[in-house]
Amino acid sequence: MNRLPAILITIGIFFLLDYYVFQAVRTLTRDSTADTRRLIHGIYWAIPAISLVVWIVTQFLVPPDSLSRMTRQFIWTALLIPYFAKFFALFVLLIDDVIRFGKWVTGYFTNGSSSVQSPTSAPQADAIPRSEFLMKTALAVAGTTAMGFTYGIISGAHDYRIRRVRIPVKNLPKAFEGIKIGQLSDIHSGSFFNKTAVKGGVEMLMGEKPDLFFFTGDLVNNTADEVKDYIDIFKKIKAPLGTFSVLGNHDYGDYYQWTSAEAKHRNLQDLKEAHRLMGWDLLLDEHRAIKVGNEQIGLLGIQNWGMGGFAKYGNLKNAYENTEDFPVKLLLSHDPSHWNGQVTPTYKDIDVAFAGHTHGMQFGVEIGGFQWSPVQYRYKQWGGLYTEGDQHLYVNRGFGYIGYPGRVGILPEITVVELVKA
Repeated sequence: MNRLPAILITIGIFFLLDYYVFQAVRTLTRDSTADTRRLIHGIYWAIPAISLVVWIVTQFLVPPDSLSRMTRQFIWTALLIPYFAKFFALFVLLIDDVIRFGKWVTGYFTNGSSSVQSPTSAPQADAIPRSEFLMKTALAVAGTTAMGFTYGIISGAHDYRIRRVRIPVKNLPKAFEGIKIGQLSDIHSGSFFNKTAVKGGVEMLMGEKPDLFFFTGDLVNNTADEVKDYIDIFKKIKAPLGTFSVLGNHDYGDYYQWTSAEAKHRNLQDLKEAHRLMGWDLLLDEHRAIKVGNEQIGLLGIQNWGMGGFAKYGNLKNAYENTEDFPVKLLLSHDPSHWNGQVTPTYKDIDVAFAGHTHGMQFGVEIGGFQWSPVQYRYKQWGGLYTEGDQHLYVNRGFGYIGYPGRVGILPEITVVELVKA
């Protein structure tokens, strides 16, 4: 019963959004026949009504274990995409309302009547009135948004892109000049719905013949069993100088309701075992020496450490201990906020950090050198290479997805980093 007020408020907010956008539909169909209006209006309201019924059934009437993870994911996505579309339409409709309100205020104070129109509001005989144009624009935006998010599932979810990056590193030993590092991050195996495509992504990575492989966290969404069907795929990732991994915030099971603390602990142990079965050397606040001939560099890896409310399990001090003699130090740390949170202020001799976590929000624009995503208002470093002085951070945009099972504009990434001497 404690959830009832929140549920009713959520339904009320969605209804208001439906009703607000419906005003545009009603206005644009006012000149249609009565039968056409009834049909269009009926279809419009049938969608949220069906969504509400489906939500109630899946949330309260169907046992949680009766639906697979994938089925539940797609049900939620199908319910939410129309509201994402209406949310974008809302902004266009607000422009129209602001304009009309401005005219009302102007007319009221200049003529003493709210019915007086501004002279500039009278449209040409052959022109579309401004409000009608904006309403059509709003519905077009809604339709385009819905189609875009749908296409992001069909095409974007597994449209893997290889991003090649050269990073200059001072004091890089000659033996490591040109070394290739393959990086994946944020696999989120519990969200996958196309095993063949995932296999193809791994084959793309191996086609690059990396010397080293790094995985920077979030192998699963919540539970270790999510990855069991993909162990045979990811164990094919090999690199002559080693395959290394760290944990991300989702790997600890913190967002899942466990029956006991023991069950949660056992899940984490199972996840660590999955890393071992795939041949990945999981670094838990520790370091390794990477050797080529008589030369070596240091690789540090910590557990999740994030700012802004995320868990700070990692202990960089422990990982850093006894690494002073390495001429170059690389760091695996899932959350990019750790870089400015601990690395750049204190550990000035960590040359390159590798992170993930943000997914680029799975939505945005990247054209040429221009990139934008809403996630940039939350994370200063969210996708690509960042440099401060002699220190570098590379943030992988993620191999998988969570929540929305797709990507729009920010595509899944396979990173190939080449280290060169600065």
